[in-house]
Amino acid sequence: MPQFKSPVIHYIIKEKKDCSNSERQRQSQIPNLPFLSPYKSPQIPPIKSIQFLPHHTPFSNLSQEGISLNCKMATETLLSANSDVNQETKGEYRGTFAGPDESKVPESFVWPDDLKGSQEVPVLHVPHIDINKFMSGKESDVEEVTRLVDEACRKHGFFVVVNHGVDMKLMDSLHECMNEFFSMPMDVKQRAHRKFGENFGYAYSFFVRFSSNLPWKETLSLPCVAAGENSSSAYDYLIEKLGSSFSHHGKVYQDCAKAVNDLGMKILEVLGLSLGVSREYFRNFYEDNDSIMRLNYYPPCAKPELVLGTGPHCDPTSITILHQDKVSGFQVSVDDQWYSIPPTPDSFVINIGDTFKSLTNGIYKSCVHRAVVNSESVRKTMAFFICPNHDKVVRAPEELVEKNPPRKYPDYTWGTLLEITQKHYRPDCNTLEALTDWIQKGKPLDNGSTISAPSA
Repeated sequence: MPQFKSPVIHYIIKEKKDCSNSERQRQSQIPNLPFLSPYKSPQIPPIKSIQFLPHHTPFSNLSQEGISLNCKMATETLLSANSDVNQETKGEYRGTFAGPDESKVPESFVWPDDLKGSQEVPVLHVPHIDINKFMSGKESDVEEVTRLVDEACRKHGFFVVVNHGVDMKLMDSLHECMNEFFSMPMDVKQRAHRKFGENFGYAYSFFVRFSSNLPWKETLSLPCVAAGENSSSAYDYLIEKLGSSFSHHGKVYQDCAKAVNDLGMKILEVLGLSLGVSREYFRNFYEDNDSIMRLNYYPPCAKPELVLGTGPHCDPTSITILHQDKVSGFQVSVDDQWYSIPPTPDSFVINIGDTFKSLTNGIYKSCVHRAVVNSESVRKTMAFFICPNHDKVVRAPEELVEKNPPRKYPDYTWGTLLEITQKHYRPDCNTLEALTDWIQKGKPLDNGSTISAPSA
């Protein structure tokens, strides 16, 4: 691959010429369906059909003609389709997907045979990194930590951190708030609805963005802007969308964001030393980060072998800090073999994303991973995605290019990649390569992008 010498460009996302203002407004609105919600609210009148909008979602798995999704599909399964789920769980989560055949999974949620998951996979043994040891400054401890992290990140990009300084009582409060939020009536959750192209808010299965391979989950994504001790972006967002009655939730989410971001800065110091640049290099790069906290809620499924909570992908972000509850389901692919990283008490799973892979010039790997579901238990996770400031230029330092020549990735901003993955390209195992080909060669993303190629 040739060297990249051109200055960074803020690439322009173009609208389709045939997309009028009224159509764009219509396309940004998603019907308020009673999807995935426990049956605790009055019945919402059925919606006869939902028209998918291919002009704004040029993914390879989305019909070019648009697809109608009828009410039967939208109300037939997820939680109440679980006829085999134990009575305690079913009583708690019963409700909005009742259909004539409770064990049937709608076709849009069924994944291809070569992508379907399984709980029966071996455990991946990843290093457990003691952050307190690293922060102590003792030379032998620092050398051991950086060596273990370097080995893991060159091989697959995953490790676990312990003795990290995050109060686990705070994480317990986070999971309690998650239980409360995801158990609320749909009309309440929909007040924070994540519209097409937006990065934050409540989403369920992304069935308007995608027409097939739908994920079996609900999510709530919150902005986490690093603005010093007084940062309140997560709190402010939640109150703006849901009202002051959610002030406790907002405070818990904000406190968690602050604590996990602080942990992230320590991890970036480890990564700086493990890569042979200065300890402060990456910490300084991410000091003004525009990060994301995503709360994931995976309901049980009567046919878990047919679905995935999250499909195989590499994170387009930089560093992911994952906190799991006590239910297994996180799996990674190493050398074409799937492995599980089960939850362990008082720990976080760390993985490298595509953006940080770019910053290392490919020295560290961004590994494929997925989430599987089960037939008995809800699974909950908190994923904190450390991201650069939107306008920060992502470019590997020269000393890392010299270690792994030539320069493998073009300059870009995080804001550019984020917009692409929200509007034009479903993140997968080749997101970074697709971005590179688009910038370098003007190659369309997924052969249907509405994004303009960069100027020569």
